[in-house]
Amino acid sequence: MNGELLSIIDNIEREKGIDRETLIQAVEAALLSASRKTLGRIEDLSIHIDRKTGSIKIFRGKKRITDHDFGRIAAQTAKQVIIQKIREAEREAVYNEFKNRIGEVVSGTVHRFERNNIIVDLGKTEGLLPQSEQSPREQYKQGYRIRAYILDVRKGTRACQVILSRTHPQLVKKLFELEVPEIYEGVVEVKSVTREPGDRTKIAVVSNDEKVDSVGACVGMKGQRVKEIVRELWGEKIDIVRWNQDIKTYITNALSPAEVISMTIDDGEKRAEVMVSDEQLSLAIGKRGQNVRLAAKLTGWRIDIKSITGPIPVASLVGVGPKRTNILAKAGYTTVGNLVKSNPEQIAKLSGIGPKIAKLIYQSAKTKAKLVEAKAKEKK
Repeated sequence: MNGELLSIIDNIEREKGIDRETLIQAVEAALLSASRKTLGRIEDLSIHIDRKTGSIKIFRGKKRITDHDFGRIAAQTAKQVIIQKIREAEREAVYNEFKNRIGEVVSGTVHRFERNNIIVDLGKTEGLLPQSEQSPREQYKQGYRIRAYILDVRKGTRACQVILSRTHPQLVKKLFELEVPEIYEGVVEVKSVTREPGDRTKIAVVSNDEKVDSVGACVGMKGQRVKEIVRELWGEKIDIVRWNQDIKTYITNALSPAEVISMTIDDGEKRAEVMVSDEQLSLAIGKRGQNVRLAAKLTGWRIDIKSITGPIPVASLVGVGPKRTNILAKAGYTTVGNLVKSNPEQIAKLSGIGPKIAKLIYQSAKTKAKLVEAKAKEKK
């Protein structure tokens, strides 16, 4: 019996990963509880299990009580409490393992469906994929292999509950880490991720090595790397964007595949007014505003898209910041059209704008005006 007890404990340690000493202490506590029920409340009652032989010794103070005094009823009670203690220890071990894995991606098998939730077999425990964390594009069947992001871990009364997600933006980041060695090694860094699950994701990356192309590394040879991730996300579109410290360049990249003609930014309000051609307007905004909405979330800036056929503000010109915008506006130069009717000499007379800057502003206005004219001719 004693040897059998140690054998059971050793098997549980191997199969469940529960510490052997933790189990033995749980058994000792269970036997002590059972003994008190049989022998009455004895304050100096104690129990010790020999770690080598498995023999159970019961003491009242320093005097050992024989197994006969312990009785069969106590043994049966102890068995029930032992099972309970082992379950508690197993639940605690699983909780301690998974609570340190929040933010990781785990793989499991679709086990069953409860209402609209999916129960995933993770091996040592089950994961819960709530309906709110399921992508609308995905449809699973029992037995399907699934990878999901660990969102949270909770202690339940019966078992440890691992909350999973298939919609979290970090799932995409983790999938890129698994698929792209350069990201895992830190050569390529993921700066930001935003997504509308089941439809489209934008991910901003930058290379910490000038010899490595960040976008190329993520796309892979013949697009194989990104294709694997798209397949994992059941066909969700992924835009890989080059992050840039210059916010104008970053926003331009974020609005891809649309082409930006010019941009005016307000650093204080983190707002950007972007000018595009008529042909690019719908592409820049995207279906139901999705492209500009994701670009705004990715960059953290408010982005307003406008067609270039309207009046072009002088603030969009090279060399014109908020201060010079005010100077030009006071002189009546509020649009590119106003400026091209003037000349560099007249602009240079304005306070705060010298000949060199005046020439730069005027040339920028002429270039932009010609671009608008060319676009208008193409439209005709």
